Amino acid sequence: MTPLRPRRRAKVYAHRGSSGLFPEHTRAAYRRALDEGADGIEIDVHLTRDGEVVCFHDALVDRTSDGHGAVADLTLADMRRLDVHSWKTPRLPAEYGRPGEQLMTFEDLLELLVDAGRDVGLAVELKHPSPFGHRLEEKVLQILLRFGWDPETSLVPGRGARSRHAAASAPQVDVSFMSFSPGSLLHLAEMVPPEKLCALFDQVTEEQVLRRLEHLRFSFALRPVVSAVMRGTARDCEAMVWNAQVGLAGPGMRFVRERRADVKAWLARGTGLRVWTVDELEDVELLLALGVQEMTTNFPARVIAAVSTSGQDTERAPSLVP
Repeated sequence: MTPLRPRRRAKVYAHRGSSGLFPEHTRAAYRRALDEGADGIEIDVHLTRDGEVVCFHDALVDRTSDGHGAVADLTLADMRRLDVHSWKTPRLPAEYGRPGEQLMTFEDLLELLVDAGRDVGLAVELKHPSPFGHRLEEKVLQILLRFGWDPETSLVPGRGARSRHAAASAPQVDVSFMSFSPGSLLHLAEMVPPEKLCALFDQVTEEQVLRRLEHLRFSFALRPVVSAVMRGTARDCEAMVWNAQVGLAGPGMRFVRERRADVKAWLARGTGLRVWTVDELEDVELLLALGVQEMTTNFPARVIAAVSTSGQDTERAPSLVP
């Protein structure tokens, strides 16, 4: 009689940290996510004017700080002076760091993760368009190499595991790279194994087009152009999944709901899926029924509880939905 294989639950990535409870991309949000048991942290990165990699979602600092302007026009010292938490949480728990420690560089976050004392995933989204082009990718890889990143496995050894012998049993940071930009993924493919590359895409809506116009400070008259570019880029990223140029598909929930047959086809052939942004329990249930392996959420504790009690095996799970 063949022994039963242990079940492996879907992995839960904390979207910009535990950003449903704490300000996104802050030390507090990241530490809370680790405390809640998130399997991984999802981040967005930009380059500052002086070439430092910071964890920040928007190209502009206006929405999530007391500052104004583009990240690319500010130095790291300028960014450090920003209040990046009061817009959501004026008073932070003392154990999650002082107000002046909340702005996180990529190196700050890596220090936090290598000290986590357990295996943890790190999903790095490269934000484009960037005025610095692929210098962003190159700087991210340079920093990772300083932390002992292995390009063959895409693993970073945890603290105390900087030798090959110690790394065999010590905690590790499992790094993957994501982007909505096919060019970014193709550039990274020169150094990163395909199974650690994730193409991001969704069904493009007019609301998303309008948000992009506002985000880029473009005239409304350019709406048709921006819409065409966004839809074309989404198709190109989707094609990278079909062509197996990347090992991870990163569709949004809207795509999963509307293109279920494609999702099932990818899963059937062994493509990994990391779906965003999964905050509602009905979406968790749908993804578990499909057999999706990874979910990104603003509320990791909530989703961890749901996937931990489901009993769903995501390794070779048969689809339970039509």
